[in-house]
Amino acid sequence: MPNEDQTEPGVPADLLAALAAAPLAEAAWRDLTPIGRRDFLGWIQSAKQAETRSRRIRIACENIAAGKRRPCCYSVIPLDLYKLLWEAPAAKAGWSNLTASEKRDYSEWVEASEDSETRKSRVVEACARLAAGKRRPRPG
Repeated sequence: MPNEDQTEPGVPADLLAALAAAPLAEAAWRDLTPIGRRDFLGWIQSAKQAETRSRRIRIACENIAAGKRRPCCYSVIPLDLYKLLWEAPAAKAGWSNLTASEKRDYSEWVEASEDSETRKSRVVEACARLAAGKRRPRPG
């Protein structure tokens, strides 16, 4: 882990301490992509109770040490969809109301695009559907 005057911005002290106590997790954390670290941080920080947060930190360290690159039950959102959602409040609200499975459906549909133009159009369509309260990426 970085020394005290070089701590990674945005990583809370309790997670830094847990990583420091688990050398395998600490080494694997440094190897994660910034998006992977962001997903773990988001999952940990979304806990509403201190006990849940502590449990998530422990589970994160175990999973990271075991080679997992994303939280087990945290939906990984494609970066282009993520950016557009945050520019469209109604779509963002629609996304927030989805279950983890529904979020995964949208993410997988965007990721399954075969070319960049299809991907762009799917991201735009996803935001439009979410803003309209649609829980699935395609009618069906």
